[in-house]
Amino acid sequence: MAYGEGVATIDLRTEIKEFLSSRRARITPERAGLAAYGGNRRVKGLRREEVALLAGVSVDYYVRMERGSLTGASDGVLDALASALQLDEAERDHLFHLARQSRAPSGPRRRRPAVTVRPALQQMLDAIADAPAWICNGRYDVLAMNRLARALYSPMLADTRRPANTARFVYLDPEAASTFFVDYDRIACDVAAKLRMEAGRNPHDKNLIALVGELATSSELFRQRWASQDVRLHRSGRKRVHHPVVGQLDLDVESMELPADPGLRLNVYTAPTGTATADGLALLASWAASQEKLATEIQALG
Repeated sequence: MAYGEGVATIDLRTEIKEFLSSRRARITPERAGLAAYGGNRRVKGLRREEVALLAGVSVDYYVRMERGSLTGASDGVLDALASALQLDEAERDHLFHLARQSRAPSGPRRRRPAVTVRPALQQMLDAIADAPAWICNGRYDVLAMNRLARALYSPMLADTRRPANTARFVYLDPEAASTFFVDYDRIACDVAAKLRMEAGRNPHDKNLIALVGELATSSELFRQRWASQDVRLHRSGRKRVHHPVVGQLDLDVESMELPADPGLRLNVYTAPTGTATADGLALLASWAASQEKLATEIQALG
C-alpha cells in the first residue's frame, strides 16, 4: 500500500500481490493435503503451482493473479482460490473487495464515508440511557456518542482532536490505551486488521490513506500489524476495559451496520443484570451525570 502526504489511492496490484503471497506462505503442503515431495523446499508454504492445482486453474493464470491482476477473475475462480488458500470469511470478503476494485473503472468508486450523522441517529443514541452507544465509520472515526459512551471513553476523548479516532488512540497513545484496554494486544491487532479491510472496500478514501500513513509513520507496532496483511470483520464479542473511575468492565459488544447510512456502524455495550459490570455501568452513569451537572454550573458561572 502506498500511503503518506499527497497519496490519494492504494496500489491495488501491490495489495493483491502481498495478500495472496502472504496467505500462500502460511499453508504447508500437509495442511493442504498435498505430499511434500522434493525434500527441502525453497519457499515458505505452498508453491504457486500447488495453489493453482488446488484452485483448478493453470499455473500461468494463478501467477498473473498473484502478480496483482484479478481483473478477469470470475466469482467462481475467486471462490476456488479462497478454498485453496483456506481463507476465512473476512479474508474471502477482502479478496472479493480487491477483485471488484480491480474490475472497476479508474476514479472514485464509492461515496465518501460519512463524517457526520443525522440528527435522528443522535436522538436514538440519547434514548439509550443504560448502555454506552456510539456510531463510527470504517476509519474508526467516532461520529456520535451518548452520555454513557462519552463517560466510558473519557480517556480517549482527552485528546481534543475531532473526530476522536480509536485507531489513533490505540497506536499513538499506547500508554493510555494499554491501561484502558485490558486486552490491548488483541485490540491493536483487530484495529489494524479492520482498517485493512476498509482499505480493500474503499481504496480511494483520502482520509483513510492519510490515517494509515500517520499511523505507519508514528508507530512501529502499527507497521508490524499492517504488514501482516490480516483482515477482520466487525463482529459482536466481548471487550474488557479498565475505566479510571469505576474500574474494570467486561462488556458485551454488539456492532451493526446502519443500512440507511452506508459505511456507518452502531456499537452498543451491555452487561447482564446483577453482574459487577452492570453495577459498574450504573456507577459510571451516575458519575457522568455529576460531571455534566458540574460542567453546566461552571458554564453558568463563566
